[in-house]
Amino acid sequence: MGNQRAQEPFDGEGRLWTAGVDEAGRGPLAGPVIAAAVVLDPARPIEGLADSKKLSARRRETLAVAIRAHALAWAVGRAEVEEIDRLNILHASMLAMQRAVAALPRLPERVLIDGNRCPVLDCESQAIVGGDDKVPAISAASILAKTVRDAEMLALHARHPEYGFDRHMGYPTAQHREALRLHGPADCHRRSFAPVRRCLE
Repeated sequence: MGNQRAQEPFDGEGRLWTAGVDEAGRGPLAGPVIAAAVVLDPARPIEGLADSKKLSARRRETLAVAIRAHALAWAVGRAEVEEIDRLNILHASMLAMQRAVAALPRLPERVLIDGNRCPVLDCESQAIVGGDDKVPAISAASILAKTVRDAEMLALHARHPEYGFDRHMGYPTAQHREALRLHGPADCHRRSFAPVRRCLE
């Protein structure tokens, strides 16, 4: 999914397209991993961009609306639980990032990625450790990925309230581990992750 506003390779002032990319959901025991790619518009800066983990849920939602409205382009990619279990979480995260970049209306000239690894892309890419707190476009991608994934986990909570996804978003909290012990894993759980796998043994 993504917008289709921008069709030209340059922004309004002749600068090449640079996309920030980040993912959300590598650590949880349940749900997909979501990645986002964002090309910010230098003429329409968004105040308050930061690592999504440092922002309140309400602030993330407000910024996500601004990002969708003011970015030159944005897109979201994902890897499903089945892909995570088949590929492992690292490769599934790379796949989600590839899908996010591919969903942009055109291929960026350059992609900046949070972390220390880059997915295989048909353009220049650079991994930046801590990029979600240093590079505004990566911060924007972090916020979009997190808000999309949290919305999906709330939908999963409506289907499986016994796990408490609305409180921990699938992360391996004590409450989540106890719910797994009591109820066993649901179809949205990652069976390749040790706490889930142990419930099946």
